[in-house]
Amino acid sequence: MRALLALLVCVAAGCGGGSTIAVGSKNFTEQLVLGELVAQTIEAAGLPVERRPGLGGTFVCDTALRAGQLDVYVEYTGTALTAILKEQPDADPGRVLARVREAYAAAGLTWTAPLGFDDTFAMVVRADAPVQTLGEAVAQAPGWRAAFGYEFQQRPDGYPALARVYGLAFKEVRTMDLGLLYRALTERQVDVVAGNATDGLIASLGLRVLTDDRRAFPPYEAVPVVRKAALARWPALAAALARLDGVLTADEMRRLNAAVDADHRDVAGVVREFRAAHPQTSS
Repeated sequence: MRALLALLVCVAAGCGGGSTIAVGSKNFTEQLVLGELVAQTIEAAGLPVERRPGLGGTFVCDTALRAGQLDVYVEYTGTALTAILKEQPDADPGRVLARVREAYAAAGLTWTAPLGFDDTFAMVVRADAPVQTLGEAVAQAPGWRAAFGYEFQQRPDGYPALARVYGLAFKEVRTMDLGLLYRALTERQVDVVAGNATDGLIASLGLRVLTDDRRAFPPYEAVPVVRKAALARWPALAAALARLDGVLTADEMRRLNAAVDADHRDVAGVVREFRAAHPQTSS
């Protein structure tokens, strides 16, 4: 919270142009891991880094990047397309990436190479749920209590997309902090929650993801987004970020998330261990 408040004050004041590369992240586990991975990889190239983790949601990070208070953070293609650009979802990953690259370039922002995995939204239920797909869940939804994070509930690619594509209408919808969703589900306070496909707690808690059989959610490839001004100021930055090209599979991302959330390990230590097994991030 202190980091977020400091950043917002700085954005409002128009400060910037520091002597380090500001690496940010949103405020959930995967983003903390990815932010640290980007930071360590840049440092391995001999460049100075300032970490600004857990800043908030999509719009806080996007605003900070455009204002020059962040130099790089990892965004998801479907999020950029629908939440930032306010465009209709597209199921084709290549088209989505090309579109966000084009639109962001006009703002002086560069989408680098994808990290290698797609972290789509996931509707998660307990193992004893009587359905396997979102289509099958339509009949159950009037008796179910759902819990969503604020962004998922508000964003056009989140709950509104589910309502539009499936006609899902729940008995009750609660807005919760992301860190409380799976606890509420396992304790049977709710019947379904909106998570992410690479969440580490899904497997460790014995939960299941309902198949998005009508493809309501667009692709969400994870990609570092960097300011062109930072690339110009730090000539070695582009090569450092290129080392992350395709470095992560969905299974690997899930394991890293589980190491933090289920095993309660330190984010920096988890990332160092991952990088040791992937020399491309250090060479």
